[in-house]
Amino acid sequence: MKKPNIQVCPSILSADFGRLAEEAGRIEKAGADAIHVDIMDGHFVPNLTLGPRALAAINRATDLFLDVHIMIYNPFDYIEELVKAGADRITFHFEATEDVEDTLAFIRKCGKKAGLAFRPETSFSMIPKYLTQCDLILLMTVSPGFGGQKFMPEVLEKVRLTREACDLRRIRQGGIVAEGGISLPPFDIQVDGGINLETGKECVKAGANVLVSGNYLYGLPDLAAGVKSLKSL
Repeated sequence: MKKPNIQVCPSILSADFGRLAEEAGRIEKAGADAIHVDIMDGHFVPNLTLGPRALAAINRATDLFLDVHIMIYNPFDYIEELVKAGADRITFHFEATEDVEDTLAFIRKCGKKAGLAFRPETSFSMIPKYLTQCDLILLMTVSPGFGGQKFMPEVLEKVRLTREACDLRRIRQGGIVAEGGISLPPFDIQVDGGINLETGKECVKAGANVLVSGNYLYGLPDLAAGVKSLKSL
């Protein structure tokens, strides 16, 4: 089986908020695939972080893909503002709205990639029906809301099941993935929370290909070396 192309998205949540433009440039220089931007409302999760104006400032400072993870209720109401601020992919939580399908469709209508996130305790059974409606599934490996939490290994089984579900809906022909005559790229499965070399390796083995890392990367003396090490898993 071909080794997956691992994408690394440093979380700017762990950066110096007083130097966001410089931090964005640092992440870009480190060779990351995207900047992961967490936006929280203080209700869906018990924390407040960055908002659309900060996102716009980050966007002005970098050409990197902006991977925006919103932990807010009623996410549909914020999509247009986040698009204007520069989001390239918007990932919202399944648990935060009853309008999951409409919100996914609207993000795509705005010309952006759509992601759907799931808390660790949410059953895998909720995931398969949305695989054709989004571009990425984010499986939280900690409880959303704060950085620096301990990785939850029980989520690895959900990663494995999600990857299996993705593979079931594809027909492989000579290395080309096709469904209904349409070529499909490998589906992106992202993990976020407590990701380092050890836990990242386990996630990749289970089927994840997009790694979000904050405290681990920012705790290293060389951010670029850390990004490179995760990409090589």
